[in-house]
Amino acid sequence: MNFLDELNLAGVLAACLVAMLLGAWLARKQARAFKGQTHNGHPAVTFSDYGDMRFLHLDTPAVQGSMKLSQPFDIHLEYVQRMMAWLLFVELHQVPRLQAMQLGLGAASLTKFCHHHLKMRTAAVELNPQVIETCRRWFHLPENSAQLNVLLGDAADIARHPEWQQQIDVLQVDLYAPEARRPVLDSADFYRDCHRLLTPSGCMVVNVFGAASNVNESIANIKASFGDNSVWAFAPTTAGNSIVLAFRTPYDVSDSDMLEQAHTIEARWPLPATKWLNALARVA
Repeated sequence: MNFLDELNLAGVLAACLVAMLLGAWLARKQARAFKGQTHNGHPAVTFSDYGDMRFLHLDTPAVQGSMKLSQPFDIHLEYVQRMMAWLLFVELHQVPRLQAMQLGLGAASLTKFCHHHLKMRTAAVELNPQVIETCRRWFHLPENSAQLNVLLGDAADIARHPEWQQQIDVLQVDLYAPEARRPVLDSADFYRDCHRLLTPSGCMVVNVFGAASNVNESIANIKASFGDNSVWAFAPTTAGNSIVLAFRTPYDVSDSDMLEQAHTIEARWPLPATKWLNALARVA
């Protein structure tokens, strides 16, 4: 190897070293950007914008929810859209008379959609007060009213509270810690409490996600309270979210009726209901 070759090699190695140091510095800078002051032990809540998108974070760069700035009351994430699939099984003209509840607020996508588009009476339960404050300030979540009630509290406690038993027509469960490795509440006892919340025709919808989650175990826990014929599930999304629906009273619906219902849903609201039919099936 001559002198010029040695010089070129040294230059390449120096460039690689600079790139590694720069990458490490940028990673530390990004991590600091999502750190904030904890509030009574709750993770700090921040948000970031990228083009037309706004993202919610809990003390890490991991996305806990998102919103399109140009369409703040619509749902754009596929798994969150699928959490509205209970619409396939109800009388659509009755929807404004129903009571919805979300356990876990996230970026308030489900809460806003039920309140704004569907005109439902809507309650949401969130443990972290900063999430509620951030959603109201930066994610277009309205203040509480006669039709909207965002509660600061523990979802497990609310699920056991007699005040809400047999009052909920649609219960949407999306409960995760900042790392989002598995649902925070996923036991048979918890789903038994959720079953008690529902009206006789009510539906629970659960998002099962995370590296440590097991959708088959979650479905088994759900079936322990809802029964074998009451559970429907989507195939996982590309991102790995498995959406499970469980009905207090089992539904029998034909493919043709479900297709007609899906077309009606798409005509009324910004939801891709016909796409759901290829991925949704009753769990055997």
